[in-house]
Amino acid sequence: MKTFFNLVQEVQKPGLCYRCGGCVTFCTAINYGALEIDQNGKPVYGDIEKCIECGLCYSICPEIKDLDEETKRNAAWSEPIGRVIETTVVRASDSLVRDCATDGGAVTALLLHLFDRNRIDGAIVARPVGRFQRQPFLATTREEIIESAGLFFDTSHGMKRFSDQYVTFSTIEEFGSVIKKGLSRVALVGTPCQIKSLRKMQVLNLIPSDAIKVCFGLFCSGNLTFGVKEQQKLADIAGIEWDDVSRINLRDQLMIILKTGEVKTIELDQIEEIKRYACHYCSDFSAEFADISFGGIGADEGWTTVITRTPLGRAILADARSRRSIEQYKIEDNAEFASSALQKVRRASAAKKKKARYKRRSLQVKSVQVKV
Repeated sequence: MKTFFNLVQEVQKPGLCYRCGGCVTFCTAINYGALEIDQNGKPVYGDIEKCIECGLCYSICPEIKDLDEETKRNAAWSEPIGRVIETTVVRASDSLVRDCATDGGAVTALLLHLFDRNRIDGAIVARPVGRFQRQPFLATTREEIIESAGLFFDTSHGMKRFSDQYVTFSTIEEFGSVIKKGLSRVALVGTPCQIKSLRKMQVLNLIPSDAIKVCFGLFCSGNLTFGVKEQQKLADIAGIEWDDVSRINLRDQLMIILKTGEVKTIELDQIEEIKRYACHYCSDFSAEFADISFGGIGADEGWTTVITRTPLGRAILADARSRRSIEQYKIEDNAEFASSALQKVRRASAAKKKKARYKRRSLQVKSVQVKV
């Protein structure tokens, strides 16, 4: 039976850990507490003597191939980008939500819709805790859901900065709060690796994955490192001062929106070197195991491309449309908006898969040297 020690050897040592938090989430949830997340977001031993070597943390890691076939069967996954029931382009109907969110606020609008309809008790999201940092957070009110919308910069420096990782999305370590509060109907907004880790937990019926009733997956080109050097590099490329920045957005380009309203763009190829190392080896762009996947690619500015992947996801979107929580892009403006958006997502997905295959060909896994 392989254990967390093997995860360190096979995943962390070569730099392939996505820091999704799945291994720590499960271990903490069942009150073993052998693992913890350090201040840089990396899973580590908290108390090695508590480890019972069950091997479940190893199995649910998205980088490990165990349970892949079962996970794909449960999700009715198919080539090339997972199950696709419907593709459309939408935005929040509420202009206040659109103003504080990114890409039209579709994710926030659907979370609010589910909350107002009493379909969920909360949502695992990410909220700003500093200028370049977001923190995983369990939102249990409308106000908290709205507070976590978008990629706005927080110009105050009163909160602790946990690391130089620009955490765009939530991490599933917030499952601990779900258990403590006794919630049983929670939405998860996460990256492809986080969604896949959860789905593997659900294959095994592991606590607390049963509390997650819906998964909103976000298109992901990779997470960025925002250390001092990386900040300066981006500033030089874009020709900006960070004090002049209002917010950022990541679509098919990195968009830096200044307080004046001017938008500076940086091609993704220009920022490959500041992408988190493990992200270079990830092949999932479109959150292929989510109930609904979201992103700006394929949509006009202020709109969101949405892919429903499960009957639950389709029902949520249909209900939100019928109750006018969201509005759909007008077919009169572009009759091919949906098919065009899907084609662009497929191209972006194919490009990410190709890069991941290329990187993995030259990857050599190094064993951990244990001193006797």
